[in-house]
Amino acid sequence: MPPASISRIVSNPAKVPDSRPRCGWASTDVEYIRYHDTEWGRPSRDDQHLFEMLVLESMQSGLSWLTILRKRENFRRAFSNFDIGAVAKYNAAKIDKLLADPGIIRNRKKIEAAIANAQAARRVIAEVGSLADFLWPIVRNRPLVNRWKSLSQVPAATDESRRLAAELKKRGFQFLGPTTCYAFMQAVGMVNDHLVGCFRHREVVGKK
Repeated sequence: MPPASISRIVSNPAKVPDSRPRCGWASTDVEYIRYHDTEWGRPSRDDQHLFEMLVLESMQSGLSWLTILRKRENFRRAFSNFDIGAVAKYNAAKIDKLLADPGIIRNRKKIEAAIANAQAARRVIAEVGSLADFLWPIVRNRPLVNRWKSLSQVPAATDESRRLAAELKKRGFQFLGPTTCYAFMQAVGMVNDHLVGCFRHREVVGKK
């Protein structure tokens, strides 16, 4: 995600060595560039990926997204590659093991939230069939395509993200407020917030 802190600091698309124009936040680090070019904003309906992003976005709270990206493989290893069923069964001994893992964010509340979110996701899947079938109706099952010219125009939260946060809270999900939910929606392509001057704006909606 492009955290609010980044979107307020960098306001114009940037160019990197291959000359393609990108959203300004993607010019700050090679990890950002790779994530921006290959994943951010691409519509995803894969439950495992959706759960991964819910956990990572909740872990990011109070930290930079770059910190999370650099630890992403460690998170995958530590959290059973974000298998929802496996994480939902984590017990106190597993929590202690995670708290001792220097490769991830060792915050008890966030770790416990990840487990609670896996349990909530499992209940949702049992009820509606998939996590995707629960999340995507928030945007009427198709990406919201915005046409921002600068990052300063991109909101931190929207009516849709506030509705999503309320629905998630109602279902027992934790650490997922309106701002975090909007970052999640951007990340998994429920919202296309690539700037109009960015080469990915058209690509993520299937246009060349």
